[in-house]
Amino acid sequence: MSLLLDAFWRAVAYCLHPRVMILSLLPLVGIAALAFVLGWFFWEPAVDAVRLQLEQWALVEAALGWLESIGAQGLRGVLAPLIVVVLAVPLIVIASLLAVGLFMTPWLVRLVAARRFPALERRQGEAWWRSVAWALASTVVALLALVVSVPLWLIPPLVFVLPPLIWGWLTYRVMSFDALAEHATREERLRLTREHRWQLWAMGVLSGYAGAAPSLVWAFGAVSFIFAPLLIVASVWIYTVVFAFSSLWFVHYCLAALQLQRAREAVPVAQGPDDEAGGGAGGTTVRGIEHTGAAPALPPAASNP
Repeated sequence: MSLLLDAFWRAVAYCLHPRVMILSLLPLVGIAALAFVLGWFFWEPAVDAVRLQLEQWALVEAALGWLESIGAQGLRGVLAPLIVVVLAVPLIVIASLLAVGLFMTPWLVRLVAARRFPALERRQGEAWWRSVAWALASTVVALLALVVSVPLWLIPPLVFVLPPLIWGWLTYRVMSFDALAEHATREERLRLTREHRWQLWAMGVLSGYAGAAPSLVWAFGAVSFIFAPLLIVASVWIYTVVFAFSSLWFVHYCLAALQLQRAREAVPVAQGPDDEAGGGAGGTTVRGIEHTGAAPALPPAASNP
């Protein structure tokens, strides 16, 4: 727990670093430009298509008519834009996560390593293309899980549990892989993620709940949909900052855990009879390292009278 909290406050402090703040603008520029262009050209056609589809469903039309009869006249005009936003937000979240993971995390790893872990050996366990493939494969699995779990979202408690769990799993898979790709071998990474799986998943789930913050920009009613392209840009920036913090949290935690793991493996172990028989007199066994230098000669033992 101390390692988790230590990594947390260090991540918060690093988020205020000028370089980190400037770097967070790079994914924002690309994703926001793409979102703005798509919103400019496809927002109204998408809303019209959804509205037309809703009007063809008799059950939805009857429900809207009943809501209008009890005073909810504005719901008909808001429902179609709301559905478009709900469908677009997961894509924005995934794009922001991948952008941070691919473009920000390698630089953040080098920043944290240079400032806090300069002596930690870089063993280059994973190539960059494996990081991309890992992120894409994890994203596909998360999207499938989201689609399969959508019917369960109609149960009120589960809508607040299932999406953060899925986002948490995706975040911890992508962030932990990228945090360890340069410094850990594949065996070290697998062992570390196995030993710290629940801590990493908890960090991912908390990051997933923090990722719900950008949804608050849509909480201003119908006015929000008038400024939808601008609000999408704002939400992308908030997502970028949240995932930048998450990346720093994972980098601090994973590199500290890797340092402790290597230190633990290098602790000398007392030599037993089996070691003496196999390694020679005076040999010293270290976890992962064996020294078998010649031992100094001992004086002959005095004979018993």
